[in-house]
Amino acid sequence: MSIVNRQILLTSRPGPEGPQAANFTLHEAPMPQPGAREVLLQTLWLSLDPYMRARMYDGGNYAQSSPLDVPMVGSTVARVIESNHPEFAVGDVVESGHGWQEYAVSDGSDLRRIDPELAPLSTALGVLGMPGQTGYTALMRHGRPQPGETVVVSAASGAVGTVVGQTAKMTGARAVGIAGGPEKCRFLIEELGFDAAADHRAADFAGQLAQACPQGIDVYFDNVGGPVFETVLPLLNPKARIPVCGTVSVDRNRPGPTSGGSMQELLAATLVKQLRITGFIFNDDDLMALVPEFRDRVGGWVREGKLRYREDIVEGLENAPEAFLGLFSGRNFGKLLVRVAPE
Repeated sequence: MSIVNRQILLTSRPGPEGPQAANFTLHEAPMPQPGAREVLLQTLWLSLDPYMRARMYDGGNYAQSSPLDVPMVGSTVARVIESNHPEFAVGDVVESGHGWQEYAVSDGSDLRRIDPELAPLSTALGVLGMPGQTGYTALMRHGRPQPGETVVVSAASGAVGTVVGQTAKMTGARAVGIAGGPEKCRFLIEELGFDAAADHRAADFAGQLAQACPQGIDVYFDNVGGPVFETVLPLLNPKARIPVCGTVSVDRNRPGPTSGGSMQELLAATLVKQLRITGFIFNDDDLMALVPEFRDRVGGWVREGKLRYREDIVEGLENAPEAFLGLFSGRNFGKLLVRVAPE
């Protein structure tokens, strides 16, 4: 067993240029020791997610800012390697929130046991974890897709978007994905079964999207905000539903102008088309009520091969900062994970 615990600390807040690798520091701390009714965890997988950008800043958001000089926040899959807790045995695999570090101590209250026989362990942070749960529950609760309707999802090749599009297909709706680049668009159609895809980096993006949605858009699951939403807006049908999951293309905390289009145009369209725009957080009570259904249905689809997923795996904790920053330029292709230790 290693005598040190390598950690990635958040040691400074982002400046006007936005998050940078210099905001993080690789640190070696003493190996933590579990006390009474505690367990020692070894991190196997670390999840990298867009929400972490907002946590880097000092100020209000839907969650507390990450403190400085401690491991950056984040979800992990970990193995129990020492236990003083009656409910956990050495070798148990759990989901934990102990962040960007190789080892951690827990009293068990924040752990969710994972069955390695049901699916690959990494899926607990992706298609069968918080991203997949968010996509499924928000689409079903706030999007309410109906057979024959057109569902459009941005960031469609990511962990949330892939579940949204494939779930829409399961309900009998048409699924149209927005992604960056021809390779990702082909993946959506050829691998995941989307009906169409549009490349938001292409010069003719607006034309591609209009061609993919000849009957307009009934549900727009928005993961990015910004100029993509501006392109979607004219295509929305009356009473279209718009679950707003994220605004990854717009760093709201960063000083300076941001793209977002005309508020008056949005308000006018909301009135005239009676749009239903719903912002949500993944752990809202009305979404959490659908978690058992999500685990049963999506878990079954994954095991049966009906719902497919893609993972973008980075090797080594030390590479987490650069991989994380790549989320905001579209470098990742699928759910972004760091393999911290072998299973």
